[in-house]
Amino acid sequence: MATSIDVRRSLVPRCTVRWTPFPRGVPPHAGMPSRGVVSSLASRLSQPSFALLVPTELMDTFQYKGGELYCEDVRVADLAAKYGTPLFVYSQAKFLHEFNAIKTAFAEVDPVLCYSVKANSNLSLLKVLNEAGSSFDVVSGGELYRVKHAGADTTRVVFAGVGKTDEEIRFGLESNILMFNVESEAELDAIAAVAKSMNRVAPVALRLNPDIDAKTHAKTTTGKKGNKFGMDIERHNQLADKVLSIPNLELRGIHMHLGSPILTTDPYEAAARKALEVVTELRSKGHKTNWINLGGGFGLSYRGQEAPPASEYAKVILPYVKQAECRLALEPGRSICGNAAILVSQVIYTKREGGKLFVIQDAAMNDLVRPAMYDSFHRIWPVAPRVAPPVDYEGPVDGCEATDIVGPICESGDYLAKGRALPEVHRGELLSTFSAGAYGMAMSSNYNSRPRAAEVLVSGKDVRVIRKRESLEDLIALERNL
Repeated sequence: MATSIDVRRSLVPRCTVRWTPFPRGVPPHAGMPSRGVVSSLASRLSQPSFALLVPTELMDTFQYKGGELYCEDVRVADLAAKYGTPLFVYSQAKFLHEFNAIKTAFAEVDPVLCYSVKANSNLSLLKVLNEAGSSFDVVSGGELYRVKHAGADTTRVVFAGVGKTDEEIRFGLESNILMFNVESEAELDAIAAVAKSMNRVAPVALRLNPDIDAKTHAKTTTGKKGNKFGMDIERHNQLADKVLSIPNLELRGIHMHLGSPILTTDPYEAAARKALEVVTELRSKGHKTNWINLGGGFGLSYRGQEAPPASEYAKVILPYVKQAECRLALEPGRSICGNAAILVSQVIYTKREGGKLFVIQDAAMNDLVRPAMYDSFHRIWPVAPRVAPPVDYEGPVDGCEATDIVGPICESGDYLAKGRALPEVHRGELLSTFSAGAYGMAMSSNYNSRPRAAEVLVSGKDVRVIRKRESLEDLIALERNL
């Protein structure tokens, strides 16, 4: 008999779970599962078992329907059967929804939204954003090359990064970018020299370090003294005077980026306040400072609803931008693409050793390095589960067992989750790692000589391969016998 459970938890608004017990007994398969086995399993698990009604703000285009996970109108099991695993699955609707949410929140000041390419640089995704009106934030010549091929208007592109080479500076000037976010006085000198050699005037924004603690991960905080990014905010007058003294430089504005992900609005209000103070002082000294770039770093809900919506960030930023009468640039990345993708993997083995249960599946730290690198949290659940997905993925769950979900790489650090409640799974079944769209494929590698995963983009019922799976031949294509 089906039962309904009214769930009230602090992480999410009220939701209802309707659950009918799923028949157990899907046997392990002898031998390495083939795509045919996955397809057969998907078919066997396709009978309706539960409907889960969850708040749509979290990952509204990845939903369980009839006991199976869908991306928009496509069964995830069908994607795995056709394209193999590991597989990154993107929802175009979710991607565009998050971009438009930011665009709407800041519409009063007509900002230039420069999607942070480093979060996910797939060319097809860049084209989708470009067609939606996004501009781009790049941190390398390679990223600039990508956005140009995506059709970007490079006069709206900002070029950040602490180590721009002369070649990259030249490429930026040739591409007529909006401005360089300058990270050091030595970089100012380098940009001036390259611009002079080209008989050009280089547009720059001073990246100032406001010494604001964004309360984020130590490896991704960028706005405190002692970080490698930016220049001390106390030097803004000296730096602006230097720009004014060099005919091949034009000061367009100031830039601050505090880190990522930032789950409160307080750091942004503090940064916006300091930006207004700096702009006001620079203008009083005759500098034309018309841009405030507050970077990106908006939070992402990996667990539940922990990240504020874009409108909350806008509430604390917009008053200062309006008072400064400046143009606003923002560099969101993670908040746009993070919850627009899942990483689908297939269980290879399960084992019990040392008093622990291990699920060994074919997605590894070379596919998604964040758990190993940052101790980051990702929700993980079977594609066709025997137990309804929980509201709280971090606590005990009825019908589940604490499990280490690990990959095949020859390192103890190769894991996606440790001690995580997970229903019983068998060889050949599929898992979904959620919130995999940001810093997943972008940080992937060929470690252990593993070919990188395929990527597919779903729009309604339509599916496109936007990056094919690497082959063994691809692994050695750029190498030569010596």
